[in-house]
Amino acid sequence: MDFQLQATSPGSAARAGLITTDHGTIETPIFMPVGTVGAMKGVHMRELRDDIKAQIILGNTYHLYLRPGTEILRQAGGLHKFGGWDRPILTDSGGFQVFSLSENRKLTEEGAWFRSHIDGSKHLFTPEKVVDIQRVIGSDIMMALDECPPGTSEKSYARKSLDLTLRWLRRGWKHFNDTAPVYGHSQAFFPIVQGCTYADLRRESASEVAALGADGNAIGGLAVGEPAEVMYEMIEVVNEILPPDKPRYLMGVGTPANILEAIDRGVDMMDCVMPTRNGRNGMIFTRNGIMNMRNKKWADDFSPLDPESDCFVDQVYSKAYVRHLFIAGELLAMQIASIHNLAFYLWLVGEARRHIQAGDFATWKPEMARRVTQRL
Repeated sequence: MDFQLQATSPGSAARAGLITTDHGTIETPIFMPVGTVGAMKGVHMRELRDDIKAQIILGNTYHLYLRPGTEILRQAGGLHKFGGWDRPILTDSGGFQVFSLSENRKLTEEGAWFRSHIDGSKHLFTPEKVVDIQRVIGSDIMMALDECPPGTSEKSYARKSLDLTLRWLRRGWKHFNDTAPVYGHSQAFFPIVQGCTYADLRRESASEVAALGADGNAIGGLAVGEPAEVMYEMIEVVNEILPPDKPRYLMGVGTPANILEAIDRGVDMMDCVMPTRNGRNGMIFTRNGIMNMRNKKWADDFSPLDPESDCFVDQVYSKAYVRHLFIAGELLAMQIASIHNLAFYLWLVGEARRHIQAGDFATWKPEMARRVTQRL
């Protein structure tokens, strides 16, 4: 994997770059749609490519390991062929899911023991095993196994958690370098900065991560209960240390405003389930604000969801029609909202990139953040 820094913008740490992988290039800053089990809920791969214009999507090691399982994925030739996606894929290591979905889990020096949320069966994720699983998945970018402590953790717990994460990281990094891709295309390994909301722990973690010299680096453990301003502070602390010649991936963030603020602080890659999850519940994000499509005010509004958008759903469906579908419980409503919201998120980061290249991101961002946050 290669990263080329192409532009910066005065008055901001925002940057535009280009990531090159064996499955294609990614223009940064970029938002990555989350396909946890190898699919976006209600969205075809064709729509992701042609209408949403996704350049990279996510899969999740925990979910894909449990179902369909590594043997099926190996027989299929990896997740790209299994799901019909020919562009880059990033996979999370599954650590967050182990800690959030499994009621019966136990952390040891060896790894994380957990019970499947599907059938209760017992499993162990070690730093080495999650590398092996992601080799079989065939993702272009794989993540290290880490623990994601709650944002409200006491410092004593955050310290203990970080120490374990760093020991796991060294083992995972070694195993990554001692093994080879399964399907012939190259794979990158991203370590993850942890440390909760404690600046000294974040600096220590970022320094250890940067010293590895990996192809890219991730910032984890944010947007997990801490105030937004604290999250922004931690991003600034970490990005002062992470190397500027490698892409920086902020995991699991967030709202349109969060994304703009993260880009402003030097983040290159982001992902979040919000556009699809909130969309399925009737929330539509637009360049002029946020709409709840169940509100009666849209019942006789026959204007497009987002008049300026070139996504096909915005050109075909009116606010009144989409509201009718939600009220009627029609599955098409959730599909339309998911496609629209993902297209909007990709438009937003594309606009950010354009303004970074034009050199006026610092003056464009505040007004855009205000617009996309207001309730319509």
